[in-house]
Amino acid sequence: MNAYSYYPGCSLHGTAVEYGLSTEAVCQALGVELREVDDWNCCGASSAHVANRWLAHGLVARNMRLARATGLRDLVIPCAACFARFKETQAALADPETAAAIEEVAGGAVPRDLTIDPLLAILSEPGLLAKLQAAVVRPLAGLKLAPYYGCLLTRPPEVARFDDPEDPQTLDRLLRVLGAEVVSWPGKTACCGSSLALSRTEVVLDLSHQLLAWAEEAGADAIATACPMCHSNLDMRQGQMRRAGKGDHALPVYYFTELVGVALGIGNSELGISRHLVEAAALLGRVPAGTRS
Repeated sequence: MNAYSYYPGCSLHGTAVEYGLSTEAVCQALGVELREVDDWNCCGASSAHVANRWLAHGLVARNMRLARATGLRDLVIPCAACFARFKETQAALADPETAAAIEEVAGGAVPRDLTIDPLLAILSEPGLLAKLQAAVVRPLAGLKLAPYYGCLLTRPPEVARFDDPEDPQTLDRLLRVLGAEVVSWPGKTACCGSSLALSRTEVVLDLSHQLLAWAEEAGADAIATACPMCHSNLDMRQGQMRRAGKGDHALPVYYFTELVGVALGIGNSELGISRHLVEAAALLGRVPAGTRS
């Protein structure tokens, strides 16, 4: 069994509970051991880094220290925003003067030897991808999915060091392994408006509406994402868009782990799919039934 220290982040205990449920269910089914970091704290996304640089780095650095205390060097993070904050702090530690300041805030030495990866990268490693392919009992045949990476998983490329920043393929490959048809569309790395949801709601509605419109024009039945902020803006705000005259969208938006879980024969209730604001279970009803042995 592969073992990783695991930082769930705040969203998976709040607005993205279904991401947390499906992450744990899928990892258990695939034999991936997640050792949750004890006493973890918020990483500061998405407000601390625009308010106070040292607070932002200090919050992450404390979590890095706790992650290393698990005895594991590999840290996995489902949330794209959390992943971005961790990678920014890890990059900042390369400068000795900056590192000293961060460690003063964090209360001690911060490990430099952590390997920090998004969950999408872990579940797409060749060995696990082959294991997943062999375990699929309910292929997502007939579903046309738009893979949505957002702007945080791959950027800035010299910090994220994950996939191609303009045309990433990791999620595309994973969805194909599940049996889905991956549509080509122009929005896969475009911004949804991210954390402007409260301060500049109109910007979020415009950008998220454009993404949904692009996905619909490409013929997608749904969008697949790995970011709680993106999911929140695209799923929760379709009603707001409708009332603001920005399209009559009714497009399901899934966490990629939910789709993996469906393909593995895990039930919708275990994956938390009923928590979506845009009805998401009916589309999955088109997928032929299958159960795990």
